Amino acid sequence: MIKELFNIAVTLIFRPADAWKELNGKKTDDNESFLSGFVYPFIGMITIAAFVGILFTRKEFDLQIALKSAILALVSSFGGFFLAAWLLNETLRAMFHRERNMKLCQRFVGYASSLMFSLNILTSLLPEFFILRFLVLYTIYIVWEGAIPYMSATESEQLKFVGVSTAIIVLTPVILEQALGMMMPGLRL
Repeated sequence: MIKELFNIAVTLIFRPADAWKELNGKKTDDNESFLSGFVYPFIGMITIAAFVGILFTRKEFDLQIALKSAILALVSSFGGFFLAAWLLNETLRAMFHRERNMKLCQRFVGYASSLMFSLNILTSLLPEFFILRFLVLYTIYIVWEGAIPYMSATESEQLKFVGVSTAIIVLTPVILEQALGMMMPGLRL
């Protein structure tokens, strides 16, 4: 399972056009296996990396801060994924006049977020390489390559689709994390 997750993520990051064509051929109605085989393991690894990263990269050993970091990472990743999928689903209906398809939107958001998930793991474990956060902009290209073959966007709406969906995918977890930090000051690190 982890090997397949790793292979899909690497292919999506380094060869997104090939990955989207391959994933388009494997579209299934079994959304639970996608969630439990791809999204949930990534979110689990992000949570563990946030916990371990705080414990071993700080000068003081503080379990409370590590738990807060793990909770924040879990909620922002988990909530960000589902909120982004819901927003994309509603955007498809409102802006592109398509039928709602939550399963398709969840798969698209999950696959398109693989770079962002990987960067969250890396920057949690190696916080001194915060410059890696800027690589999240590569998500634009990943979404661009998946817009037509996976989401069936037309060429005339591809640019608009890529802009809207990339903003949703990238910004939703960040906004959720900031909102949680404002609502619960105890979670600020």
